[in-house]
Amino acid sequence: MEDSGSDAITAVYIVILKQAPAAHRFEEQLRRWGHHRFHNDSSSGRLNRFHKPRRALRGEKYLKLYSYQYLVNGFAVFITPEQANKLSKRREVANIVLDFSVRTATTHTPQFLGLPKGAWTQGGGFETAGEGIVIGFIDTGIDPTHPSFADDVSEHSYPVPAHFSSVCEVTREFPSGSCNRKLVGARHFAASAITRGIFNSSEDYASPFDGDGHGTQPSFHILYEQGAYFYHNSVGAKLSAITSGYLLMHTASVAAGNYGIPVVVAGHHFGNASGMAPRSHIAVYKALYKSFGGFAADVVAGIDQAAQDGVDIISLSITPNRRPPGIATFFNPIDMALLSAVKAGIFVVQAAGNTGPSPKSMSSFSPWIFTVGAASHDRAYSNSIILGNNVTIPGVGLAPGTDTDKMYTLISAVHALNNDTILAKDMHVGECQDSSYFNEELIQGNLLICSYSIRFVLGLSTIKQALETAKNLGAAGVVFYMDPFVIGFQLNPTPLETPGIIIPSPEDSKILLQYYNSSLERNGLTRKISRFGAVAIISGGLKANYSITAPKVMYYSARGPDPEDSFLDDADIMKPNLIAPGNMIWAAWSSLGMDSVEFQGESFAMMSGTSMAAPHIAGLAALIKQKFPHFSPAAIASALSTTASLYDNSGGPIMSHRTYANPDVNQSPATPFDMGSGFVNATSALNPGLTLDLTYDDYMSFLCGINGSGPVVLNYTGQNCWAYNSNVGSADLNLPSITVARLNQSKTVERTVSNIAGNETYRIGWSAPYGVSVKVTPTQFFIGMGEKQVLTILFNATMNHSVASFGRIGLFGDQGHKLNIPLSVIVKFSYNTTNS
Repeated sequence: MEDSGSDAITAVYIVILKQAPAAHRFEEQLRRWGHHRFHNDSSSGRLNRFHKPRRALRGEKYLKLYSYQYLVNGFAVFITPEQANKLSKRREVANIVLDFSVRTATTHTPQFLGLPKGAWTQGGGFETAGEGIVIGFIDTGIDPTHPSFADDVSEHSYPVPAHFSSVCEVTREFPSGSCNRKLVGARHFAASAITRGIFNSSEDYASPFDGDGHGTQPSFHILYEQGAYFYHNSVGAKLSAITSGYLLMHTASVAAGNYGIPVVVAGHHFGNASGMAPRSHIAVYKALYKSFGGFAADVVAGIDQAAQDGVDIISLSITPNRRPPGIATFFNPIDMALLSAVKAGIFVVQAAGNTGPSPKSMSSFSPWIFTVGAASHDRAYSNSIILGNNVTIPGVGLAPGTDTDKMYTLISAVHALNNDTILAKDMHVGECQDSSYFNEELIQGNLLICSYSIRFVLGLSTIKQALETAKNLGAAGVVFYMDPFVIGFQLNPTPLETPGIIIPSPEDSKILLQYYNSSLERNGLTRKISRFGAVAIISGGLKANYSITAPKVMYYSARGPDPEDSFLDDADIMKPNLIAPGNMIWAAWSSLGMDSVEFQGESFAMMSGTSMAAPHIAGLAALIKQKFPHFSPAAIASALSTTASLYDNSGGPIMSHRTYANPDVNQSPATPFDMGSGFVNATSALNPGLTLDLTYDDYMSFLCGINGSGPVVLNYTGQNCWAYNSNVGSADLNLPSITVARLNQSKTVERTVSNIAGNETYRIGWSAPYGVSVKVTPTQFFIGMGEKQVLTILFNATMNHSVASFGRIGLFGDQGHKLNIPLSVIVKFSYNTTNS
């Protein structure tokens, strides 16, 4: 494509048209059918009439990338700012937004969440858990050959859900027949990245495949319709093809990976893996890539397609690289597309982001999106090294130990060089990356000490290469000590095929080196080492310890309060919504994966982040949707939120890391801005008793209540705010939480609960936030099956106070149901400040 002018700078723009998208215009049909799959092909022609910018750009060059039709009516186009200005003046155009970038934000967690004896038993066991539910993943690729995604692991019938119909792309990288009844859809979206010239076809692939880039050229794509209506057309009871990848593969297996898949890494068995909803179906919409991340135009295209295909749940382990500009963070193409998805009945889960632990670090903003933070769970792998002076130093490493019957001599890499000139040539020789530098005779049968520097963090050096060096030299094991310049770096357990340990603490590393250096004997004249006196044994780290106090909110998990705009004004919305296991999660991994060199060639990997927490909730939401198929997205969110746990496995309050460095030393009780409603309780979420519901119209009223939002709402939705009650504030949304960013003397809010269980009498108790008095009416009520009850909550500021404080409302039913509604009040004024 050429520029329309010599000085013009082309960019990708997302153009939103005034005419409502298909999901809005045919809402009555969708309600009548009882699901959100859209089957009226005649709509596409009517919408497509305005998807051609050539009338406005007569004679000029442009490149249209996507047509959005289902959730958003518009298109993405590669044009100059001058051309964008021309398009903005067309009467059919509502809004033009410059594209922006986005980024990526298990074996034991089913047991930790109580699924085998709790939630799964309510649906007939793991063999039916999540059946009939399709989870769509907007992320990277997936390996169709991985046993976590096979469709033949059970003798039970496993039909593709009737409401789902999709396409599987077939390329040379993965042949036709790779999709199946488990993996029911695979597409990729990369047009925005390709037009920018940053797409690396050798690493990223213009297909759903996400390989390691060993020279494969882009190949011809074949599209096969698939799903309930096309399944019989595929050969051998197989559908078409799918993808290979890393992060998505990991997240997809956490949510819906098959039950009982052996986890074998570095030749060691670490148990059997299962997703949260092992019988749910998976659809892949690849919009994220290894070399650059992703862009909103591609993500919106994936979301739009997922909704059109008929997914029940969308899981996004991605967040924007910056806060959206404008009058509110909620008004951005991704969040507004997700609002339409919620209108179509799709539950949307998003990772909170890995930018914690500072306040207002949240990267997921809108109330219709279920935002998930990351917590630890009770499993830990730890090993230790026992020195000859009886000092024990803890470490990390998924590694076997040395023979416990003997002590081994410790040899530092820098003291085992072939000659003295090597150190002058390579100042990083202590990282053990090249076996040719070392004296094999000296190292053989001993423990090799290597340094772990910032170069390992940057990928310039690898543990895998150091292990290869130790193996070539015949070392009995490897000990990594932490370079003192690596401050605050948190190291996950790393698989080691041979006996080894990584000492993650610089302080403990100093203890090791002091013992080692003090045990050296040197020649009095030459000062050369005559004897290595330090000895040690390594205890293995292959066995998990399940006595860890958990959960804890992880230091990297993004925190609230929810920023309402780019000026960091606080919204009356609690974020995150919930926390779930996100730290040190085992899950499926592509053997071609390059993102983590230590797991290269393996079929499972251990990863951490809110990207791992979000798919836990996506899978659990599938169990709720399976049990309550008519639940709205808001009702699913309510069931997950009101039943969440506030306590760890020792009975104490859930704790939250406060610093990146030494997080376990710097922690305090978690607040709703750290953990939302609490830690997910999978079993209780399937029996919440009461739910708090919301509709699309409620969200529209909330958006219309934002000062000056009328034109923006019209631009994104094609709907006028005059049709909605614009007096609804964000605190008035019927959310399972209450946040008041600015309490000026007093405020009254309401919450409406609906009874989905039998007749029950509830009593209400509460604790007020500091500096606030709270009164809830009624304090007790009887509610019949299917009935509703309005709760009125009065807040009064009792002092002037600008630090956020927190409380809770508890609803206790006489049939055993317990609900928790967190309260957050930020700024309080006990006198009228209107005129000051």
